[in-house]
Amino acid sequence: MPALANGRMTTATPIEHIIVIIGENRTFDHLYATYQPRNHEHVNNLLSEGIVNENGTPGPNFAKARQYQATVTGTFNMAPSRKTPYAKLPPAMTDGAPSKASDSNPPPFATDAAVAEVEGQIQDGLRPADYHLLTTGASGLPSSSIDTRIANAAAPANGPFPISSATLPYDSYTASPVHRFYQMWQQTDCAVSHITPRNPSGCLNDLFPWVETTIGAGNNGNAQPAGFNDQSTGEGSTSMGFYNMARGDVPYLKDLSDKYTFSDNFHQSIEGGTGANHIALGTGLAIYYTDGQGSIATPPANQIENPNPQAGTNNYWTQDGYSGGSYSNCSDPSQPGVAQVLQYLKALPSHPASKCQPGAYYILNNYNPGYLGDGTVNTSTFTIPPSPVRTIGDTLNEHGVSWRYYGAGWNNYVKNPTSDVGSIYCNICNPFQYETAIMANAAQRTEHLKDVTDLMSDLASDTLPAVSIVKPDGLLDGHPASSKMSLFESFTRNIVEHVQANPKLWAHTAILITFDEGGGYWDSGYIQPLDFFGDGTRIPAIMVSPYSRGGHVSHVYGDHVSFLKFVERNWHLPPVSKTGRDNLPNPVSLDVNPYVPVNSPAIGDLMDMFDFHQGPDHGDHDHPGEHGGDHHHGGDWN
Repeated sequence: MPALANGRMTTATPIEHIIVIIGENRTFDHLYATYQPRNHEHVNNLLSEGIVNENGTPGPNFAKARQYQATVTGTFNMAPSRKTPYAKLPPAMTDGAPSKASDSNPPPFATDAAVAEVEGQIQDGLRPADYHLLTTGASGLPSSSIDTRIANAAAPANGPFPISSATLPYDSYTASPVHRFYQMWQQTDCAVSHITPRNPSGCLNDLFPWVETTIGAGNNGNAQPAGFNDQSTGEGSTSMGFYNMARGDVPYLKDLSDKYTFSDNFHQSIEGGTGANHIALGTGLAIYYTDGQGSIATPPANQIENPNPQAGTNNYWTQDGYSGGSYSNCSDPSQPGVAQVLQYLKALPSHPASKCQPGAYYILNNYNPGYLGDGTVNTSTFTIPPSPVRTIGDTLNEHGVSWRYYGAGWNNYVKNPTSDVGSIYCNICNPFQYETAIMANAAQRTEHLKDVTDLMSDLASDTLPAVSIVKPDGLLDGHPASSKMSLFESFTRNIVEHVQANPKLWAHTAILITFDEGGGYWDSGYIQPLDFFGDGTRIPAIMVSPYSRGGHVSHVYGDHVSFLKFVERNWHLPPVSKTGRDNLPNPVSLDVNPYVPVNSPAIGDLMDMFDFHQGPDHGDHDHPGEHGGDHHHGGDWN
């Protein structure tokens, strides 16, 4: 256990509390497409690359974002050679964006009174001044129709297009693109034959709408419907949409980015969706199917992924979906989809290991965790059996470092997980809810798994733990279709302002604001292949702290597991396990391309996002190494 100094836990930096707030489903370019940094800093986004202009129109290098349609039959192909560019993109669709306000099936709610009634039951962290946001933003259009709020929605130009406009205000519900595992490997179109000196992974990111329109979010093993076309999945080309931060969109995150450090090279850990990426945040990688007693087992056949196209179709898969395939035995190249990824990894100059345990079927997408909130085993279909895989919670417990997971709606979920107020808690988002060591122990559940109301109490009473993970509920998490970025911004602002209102706490706290994954939105950034599971597209990451001021842009390559590396380094802890990504080295990069680690596979530990020579009490804390490091080389702190 780290030594105590003056009654406080000794940390490697002045940071004694770190909070990570996790939103849903937004890539970096999707939010930061037109962001312009301060202080002559550089940011890699659509504007700086000349792909779009400040007003969102196509820029001189618009063709760099060109998307393709392809032909894949017989066997899954994550980098098809038979492809041609779109003349115009498929229509931009509404998918599941709510058509109108309704108190019986929100969001959004039809009346302020309905919001007040529900808020009294859930108290989920929304700023009181922003309750009205739960009543606005309905599309006024049918589900899975062409989203006529978007300019040229019936046939967008072949590249990224702005979402917001006079007909689609920023505070609107929009479509949700596909964001599943094999789909994202295919969308990113990674192959050794594509490698260039500027792009040593060979990922082209040029098949996003094609995958949306051919298989979308999966088919649950069903046959392709008659008359299937590029509107049948309800998504169209929604993945190519972006917000215009230069014209007022995403205002709170822009304000934080202007004032604090943010990254333009931070990535989702796992190709795919919410559950697998939250698991990576807790474990350092992934978990697998068990017999319920901790031993490796084989899932039911209809839960095993098979992205091989059905006979007579173009890329319409055999078995995939939220009520279908979500596991793969990635140690076995004969399994559907696996060989393509393994062959690609093996052919890379960096030769990243697959990290696949022999015989293990890893969860790649979203199934329910193995436990309900009260610690009973969840026996419902499409549920991951109880997991023996270690999490950061075990490491923190073993070294006496306090921690809590604050999930909005937890208290109602524990009482009744299927109730209207209990079901908006995100059970798949809690990495500890999969693990036997935490969930089967009542003392562990009581101490470490809390609601956001408990976070507010802990902030008010100066009892905030060293490590906090905060998750909004399904109303406020910013997930497209079911939530809005305006709601996630309000949730985030509420927490940041409560921390800053306590000067003593604020002086030693860092708040990392990020997202679980890109949600299937297109992004232009470099992707580093680390193992079978990813990485995936870039996602936003802002470090709010007295030691991260000035609008600095970090280019150091990182992903969710960088958060674990920071915690481990700051509190003098070992990696969670021997196989997780927290064992990877920090990146070494060259000035010619700071986004690409030359020692790949490698991820950062977030230390570069701080300048420990600034802050409210510089020179007056009890931390070793306080005179080392600088804003761009936080790694000098030991």
